[in-house]
Amino acid sequence: MLDASENRTLALEVENVSFSFGSVRALDNLTLSVPKGVSFGLLGPNGSGKTTLIRILVGLLKPRRGKVSVLGQPPSPKVASQIGYMPQLSALYGELSIAGNVDFFARIYGLKNAGARAELVDETIKLVELAERKKASINELSGGMRQRVSLACALVHKPSLLLLDEPTVGLDPELRVNFWNHFRNLTAQGITLVISSHTMDDAAHCDRLAFLREGRVIAQGTPAQLTEATGNPEASLEDAFLYFTKQEVSCNVA
Repeated sequence: MLDASENRTLALEVENVSFSFGSVRALDNLTLSVPKGVSFGLLGPNGSGKTTLIRILVGLLKPRRGKVSVLGQPPSPKVASQIGYMPQLSALYGELSIAGNVDFFARIYGLKNAGARAELVDETIKLVELAERKKASINELSGGMRQRVSLACALVHKPSLLLLDEPTVGLDPELRVNFWNHFRNLTAQGITLVISSHTMDDAAHCDRLAFLREGRVIAQGTPAQLTEATGNPEASLEDAFLYFTKQEVSCNVA
């Protein structure tokens, strides 16, 4: 357990968390910590527990066992107002415009002043490079544009913590680069990002990583630390993941 001074430097702390869907164990005594102001990748195959963990962090699920601290507090509606959440499946309203969707989520996040909210909506839509299409309905947009709108909806209230579940799935290479440029700008401002993915390209962009397998963290560290731990100077992150899946104990290489 971390002391109080260490805890203040963390955006997230997950300690011995387990969760099951009936007889299926999605998380198995999972432990990890995320420093503030970094991009932290949750990397693992489908079914490894990434989405379940993010839903617990955002407060949509409660762990059966273990403790979770989000921005220094247990998950609660108060803490949720400081979190931006981009789910894996789009939560956008097809009949509404881009601006209408972002404004709707701004209201959900508690932005009541109409004038200030309108400024934030315009600013956020510009950030994801959709200002010229802001009156277009979601039904008119490509998949990549919808991903950008989803990101804008998660960013509009200027959260301290962003939880992004597979945010780059289905994006073309150029748009994927644009997303990561946005993410680096956000961490430069002190915002913490937790990004789930099963692609090594996303993993390589993260400041820190946790490899997940069968609901457990099998290794944590920076991309360089994880590859170096294999003992192979030419190891890729994919090599590192395969290496750690063969170990009998979890490893924190930081």
